[in-house]
Amino acid sequence: MDRWSALALLRRVDPVARLLVLTMLAFNVGFFMVLPFLAVHLGEDLGLAAGTVGLLLGLRTASQQGLFLLGGTLADHLGTRPVVLTGIVVRIAGFVLLGAAQGLGGVVAGVVLVGVAGALFTPAVEAALARTTQERGDGPSRSEVFALNGVCSQVGTLLGPALGTALLLAGFRASCLVAAAVFAGVLAVHLRLLPRDAPAHRGAPVLAGWGEVLRDRPFLLFAAASCGYLATYHQLYLALPLELARSTGSDAAVGPFFVGASLLVVLAQLPLTRWAERRLGTVRSLVLGFIALAAGALLVAAVRQAQPGASGALVAAAGGFVLLLTLGQMLLLPVTRDVVARLAAGRHLGARYGLLSTAGGVAVLASGALVGRAFDAGGAAGPARALPWLLVAALPAAGAVAVALLRRHLRPLPANAAQLHTRRGAWEAAGTTTAAPPRRTPA
Repeated sequence: MDRWSALALLRRVDPVARLLVLTMLAFNVGFFMVLPFLAVHLGEDLGLAAGTVGLLLGLRTASQQGLFLLGGTLADHLGTRPVVLTGIVVRIAGFVLLGAAQGLGGVVAGVVLVGVAGALFTPAVEAALARTTQERGDGPSRSEVFALNGVCSQVGTLLGPALGTALLLAGFRASCLVAAAVFAGVLAVHLRLLPRDAPAHRGAPVLAGWGEVLRDRPFLLFAAASCGYLATYHQLYLALPLELARSTGSDAAVGPFFVGASLLVVLAQLPLTRWAERRLGTVRSLVLGFIALAAGALLVAAVRQAQPGASGALVAAAGGFVLLLTLGQMLLLPVTRDVVARLAAGRHLGARYGLLSTAGGVAVLASGALVGRAFDAGGAAGPARALPWLLVAALPAAGAVAVALLRRHLRPLPANAAQLHTRRGAWEAAGTTTAAPPRRTPA
């Protein structure tokens, strides 16, 4: 069991990967000290209208999701270190501005900076984790390392709100300043420990790189499949509270469901990832993950249709949805990140991770509008009661179909090819052109 523990895996991973996953833990601690309490601060302390508060929160999300591609591209062309360090500095500035802002202008600047910071360091960290992790060999697999990254992120997600709640006794400004101090500490550590890496595509034309990514049909199809996962996961924040509110008159159960989901990830992510690697493989892990997401939504749809007035049954079904959604996420997330690196063949990793997240943001926006409209119509008798959850179930079902179409592209690369892909960026940085681009192994 020790081999499945996060601490044991932290000792085994590459030192740079260890630094980066602990960085994500610290990032989430600082971020979630502030974000859960931002809406209340804007509405009650600053007196902003609810519509303005919603717009500002959306602006934060848009400034992050919309710029992931740019952040990943910068990491490809400038290297991990300068992009991550810049992102940390930008987030410090964002939190300081949010803490000091007394009017709309300062709040707008603060939320945009907080979002832009995430767009800079998140794809850079993911690309660096993919590059520094062996796909095969004696060390942890890439899926294991991304699973560890997920565990550390969830630990930060649990600790951040608890610390933020305590700090609110001293006011929202204190929470922002402490969060900025957390990021300042991370900055100091990274200035000392994060090594300089040779950019994989220094000097290469940016538009040519984007064109290469956009012409990669297997990657684009896989990104579309991943959108089904991201859009479904977003229903934790939309469909779940709406369903609980309309079924029971309160969404109070959302908080305990979230805590339970985070604890499940922290405790079971690594064992589940190791089991899936050994027993399922890539394709079956992806398909089973999508099936779990769809099954959770169909469970709520069935109860909503059969027993629309049974609040207890609907709360239980909502709990089943959260459980299946979390299990599906735990199967999908590490494998998804591994597959992106595999399909990339060492080329434009940052841009691919950035595009994956940007496409997911677009899917979340579009699916949120559709599901929200379905809830507006869901009070009618008949099948319309279950329509929102049928739409939610359709999202991962489409992802499973896309994975089936991609089956032949998802076979693991042989060890020598993985090593060639890892070295490709170093060859380019050195100006070596004698090595031919490695090819994907046919199914």
